[in-house]
Amino acid sequence: MQYGDHKGAHRIFKIAFATFAVIGLIGSLMLFFGAKVISNVWLQIPEAEMTMVALSPAIFFVAISSVMRGYFNGKQNLRATARSQTLEQVFKTALTVILVEIIAIVSNVSTEWMAGGATLATTLATMAGFGYLYLFYKVQSKELAKEIKQSTNYKYERISTIIKNILMVSIPIALTAIMSSLNKNIDSFTVVRSLKQFLPEDLAIEQYGILGGKVDTLTSLPLSINVAFSTALVPAISAAKAINDKKTITRKTSFSLLTSMLIGLPCTVGMFIFAGPILQLLFPRASAGETILQISSLTIIFTILDQTINGALQGFGKLRIPAISLGIGVIVKLIMNLILVPIPQIGVNGAAWGSVACHVVAFTISIIALTKNIKLDLTISKFVIKPVIASAIMGICSYFIYMVLLNIVSIKLATLIAIISAVIIYLLAIAVLKIFKKDEIIMLPVGEKIYKILEKLKIY
Repeated sequence: MQYGDHKGAHRIFKIAFATFAVIGLIGSLMLFFGAKVISNVWLQIPEAEMTMVALSPAIFFVAISSVMRGYFNGKQNLRATARSQTLEQVFKTALTVILVEIIAIVSNVSTEWMAGGATLATTLATMAGFGYLYLFYKVQSKELAKEIKQSTNYKYERISTIIKNILMVSIPIALTAIMSSLNKNIDSFTVVRSLKQFLPEDLAIEQYGILGGKVDTLTSLPLSINVAFSTALVPAISAAKAINDKKTITRKTSFSLLTSMLIGLPCTVGMFIFAGPILQLLFPRASAGETILQISSLTIIFTILDQTINGALQGFGKLRIPAISLGIGVIVKLIMNLILVPIPQIGVNGAAWGSVACHVVAFTISIIALTKNIKLDLTISKFVIKPVIASAIMGICSYFIYMVLLNIVSIKLATLIAIISAVIIYLLAIAVLKIFKKDEIIMLPVGEKIYKILEKLKIY
């Protein structure tokens, strides 16, 4: 396909959509009808059957949503992808909290039903994300039809050739997604079996429910904030590489990595400090799991940075590296789970430490590969020291505010005020430390307005 060939691009999109709709449907049906065998024989957790049945439709919607996001990304229309993924994460978090609380009341805190409710929230959120993409596509249909009509350089390709080319690109990306999924599934295969060596089965399942339900939901939420930067890198770097524009590649990759650091670090610090209060706020009837959440919060910074690095590597054409790095990380996690979880003094916390190790290993491999292929314009002071100082200021001040408010208001209100204060304090710290240059501030959403405000305040 050549530049200006909108007709060819749309034809590839339709073929890819049909291909992955079939693949996704087969995957959904296999999980739906195989849930009993997987839960009873493979996992040895009969209670997981309901969870898998609830998850099965999500496979289909993830497959077709990925194609639509890829199409819009290729057209440099990043709003659709960013908004749909943000909507998906917000829906997932909100619905998880709502459904789990309702089910906890109705079922008298049944962990089996609560886990099923949390998974159903994931499926419904995935459907919501696809719903937005479909509506966006319909709204854009007239403009797309106009582009197709004005298409140039159209060259007909056989459907079999197109499918082959799609799979050559999509398989490495799909492998990365599979490795990410496998990372979570390792816990389902290992945690309950290991915990049952020294805990009753119901307690073992409850511990796994805390890890796989509440904790995973909370630690994955910050990824939705960062997704716009990682998504934008793929087409931007691909386009810059096509014309050998190394300056743009360096500038955009460095900016996105810095922004990801500034998103991920405070999320890690905030969730570590306020792990207990956050669980009490969101899950008042089932707030256990503070230590697990504190450990798991350490994965956030590495996962977010890895998300952005993978976007840069994929845009640069290095599609295999993200899958390889995460694959090695998954092996490390499996080994750590098998060693740590059976130790009574560690238990389910071992799985959380395994996840931390997995993402540290994946990040290390990916950042080494990135620096070998793309030059970065980031100093240690700008990329590490100043963000750490800003996050430390935020953490200390917000925790002090929380402790003072505990003597005045309820725990829930104190938590909310402390979190809002943390955001304000952190943004002020970033501005005072001048982590961003003028041109970098302008690259942010509504960046020009932000810079004018900072100028009036005489910060810049």
